Amino acid sequence: MNQAETKPLISRYRLKARGFLNSISKRREFEGVLIQLDGGFACLHPWPELGDPPLEKCLADLKGARRWPVVKRAIRCAQYDRAARENEDSLFEDMDVPDSHATLAAAEQEQVAAAQGAGFGIIKVKFGHDHRKEAEWFNEAIDQFPTLRWRLDFNEAISSEQAGEFLKWLEAPSRHAIDFIEDPCPYSPKQWSGLFRQFRVPLAVDRESSPHSEAAQVMVIKPAVDEPLLLAEAALQHQQRIVVTSYMEHPVGQAFAAWEAARLNLQLPGAVGISGLQTQHLFEPDAFAEMLGEWSPTFTPPPGSGIGFDDLFETLPWTRLY
Repeated sequence: MNQAETKPLISRYRLKARGFLNSISKRREFEGVLIQLDGGFACLHPWPELGDPPLEKCLADLKGARRWPVVKRAIRCAQYDRAARENEDSLFEDMDVPDSHATLAAAEQEQVAAAQGAGFGIIKVKFGHDHRKEAEWFNEAIDQFPTLRWRLDFNEAISSEQAGEFLKWLEAPSRHAIDFIEDPCPYSPKQWSGLFRQFRVPLAVDRESSPHSEAAQVMVIKPAVDEPLLLAEAALQHQQRIVVTSYMEHPVGQAFAAWEAARLNLQLPGAVGISGLQTQHLFEPDAFAEMLGEWSPTFTPPPGSGIGFDDLFETLPWTRLY
């Protein structure tokens, strides 16, 4: 820890999801904190279901060792934000944020129609509850929405054998409409290579993204827990496509993910494709979410210096983290 740093300030929040967000979580409410570190702001939003420590353990880590990736990355966001605020600059100035797919927590055709109406051309759906019924639903959805591309996220909730069954149950037009399948099963070079050889459907690694995830065709990078440039450079070496996503967290975390996606495209021009940076619609609206504008493929940078949200940060109750 930098001994010159003051103690962090925190402001707790609770997000209320409109529905269940994936196949591995039964929660509808999510607690996190906004942090203020020497004038820089960030979001700390752990997902214990994805391997993060619970929030209170993250706060203990923030006070001391700062070992956990989700804590380290929140500190990094606060540092970038502070540097920009000191110069009264927006982090988003002259930055182009990649467009996004529509993230849907449930396989419902009404939601797909709403996403298409909002201008999205790629739909990401959370699967993993019942792969047979999901295959049937997907075959029907392809008939109803023939122009859309699809990203199917199983969150490692099924086995490689079940992933193979799912793909066998899909009709040829359905398989051809898939942009990629994310975390179809726990990552295994042998099993993932076998699935790709048999079905030729691209597979995206998310939960176990690393420089050694060579069996995937797509690398998913989450700035909330990942070092973007490290993974992106490895992905390019393995000829993998790159997608940057938020962590289904507070809009402050969303904004950080969007900025990191834009910065990565500056560092590695054209490397980042259509990403997943629009998830505010998954939660009940609040003042922070409203600053991100309407749900659409285009990210709207929040007004203000640094990561934005200046006026809202001033209204929050802050307490010292001792």
